[in-house]
Amino acid sequence: MSRILVVDDELSMREFLEIFFLQHGHEVTVAADGTEGVQLLHEQEFDLVITDLRMPGTHGMVVLRRCRELYPETPVIVMTAYASTNTAIEAIKIGAYDYFSKPFKLDEIQVVIDKALERRRLVVENRALRARLEQRGNTSGLIGRSRAMKEVFSMIRRVASTRTNVLILGASGTGKELVARAIHDQSERRNKPFLVINCAAIPENLLESELFGHRKGAFTGAHTDRVGMFQAANGGTLLLDEVGDMPMGMQAKLLRVLQERKVKQVGDLREVPVDVRVIAATNRELADEVNEGRFREDLYYRLNVICIELPPLRDRPSDISLLAHHFLKKYAGEFGKSIDSIQPEVLQRLHRHPFNGNVRELENLMERATALAEENEISLAHLPPGFGHHQVGTGTGNADVELPLDGLNLDALINQIERDLIEQALQRTGGRKKDAANLLGITFRSFRYRLDKLDMS
Repeated sequence: MSRILVVDDELSMREFLEIFFLQHGHEVTVAADGTEGVQLLHEQEFDLVITDLRMPGTHGMVVLRRCRELYPETPVIVMTAYASTNTAIEAIKIGAYDYFSKPFKLDEIQVVIDKALERRRLVVENRALRARLEQRGNTSGLIGRSRAMKEVFSMIRRVASTRTNVLILGASGTGKELVARAIHDQSERRNKPFLVINCAAIPENLLESELFGHRKGAFTGAHTDRVGMFQAANGGTLLLDEVGDMPMGMQAKLLRVLQERKVKQVGDLREVPVDVRVIAATNRELADEVNEGRFREDLYYRLNVICIELPPLRDRPSDISLLAHHFLKKYAGEFGKSIDSIQPEVLQRLHRHPFNGNVRELENLMERATALAEENEISLAHLPPGFGHHQVGTGTGNADVELPLDGLNLDALINQIERDLIEQALQRTGGRKKDAANLLGITFRSFRYRLDKLDMS
């Protein structure tokens, strides 16, 4: 059974195609205009989309383009009563699978539809096969079909077979450790240790011992010899998480280890060779940390041979539904529940949410919803109270404004809201831009971009 979306402003055509597809055993969803069609595309993936071109408001070309952006592998068939070679060519160039004119004969379009669905079936099978093959060497659990994540996957595959140091940048909760593990799992070191140390969670006086080890009696409390993380990860991979928080004194010692590939335990004069691939991760803008004198430039370039930047979840909305269903399946299995669906209204709320906590926040949300659900689907009742209804103070009111009868300038309003929030954040942090960016839940790079855009630099 295939899922088909029909978008047409003519009621008779929608009903006709719905009956036709139902008789052939398909699941059919209909939309009365392009706006509704685009909204449905944001909520779920279809095996085939059939859309009229000429409709009031949002026309079929918009539906076609949006479907191509969200689901490049989903075939789209366009139809119109205004047949012309130019529109046909334009639709095909954009990515339409085929094109036919109204009125049409059922036996003619049946052939086209069967071929489109067969192509879709083969694409899905090939994608599943590739996923199974990749899973053999990649147990990281990374999920995504957006362009940004496909670029991340591509970079992982290309760097995995090398010994090169990798720097992973991204906000908290974007999955930096998962990327590091994926690189390890797809490398020749996959059967050796993969160890993680959080440089921000260990006091400076203990970090050296954790990384390099110590000899008995080297300091108070060192009652036995201890192997450090570098030696424990020998032959494998060591992830230095939150490396941007490493004290300057430790940075110099780490640089020497990376250069010499030898470690010296605290309290020992001997150096021990180590073969460790180092991957570093941070939510800080290390280039700015270097400029401000808080991170060594030579260490930065030693770590930043290859850089992988993870986008925040709000910048890849096409992955939200996929991730939500992934986490639902995960926690339904853990809790022993037979929950297999999410109400469309829930997905709409998820797409509206800013997710400042990124993928980790979404996972926690789905774990909560799955734990509370007693039915076979996730509904609005399982979301936290008020979730999806965010009011943001702007200093002059709030962002939940009512649309005036004569309309408004949306771009100007959004810019004013942004400006007010940025000014408040800067006032609250005493003008410290990095702290203001953290307060707003955006990267420092994004904060600087907004300052330039609003001429607030």
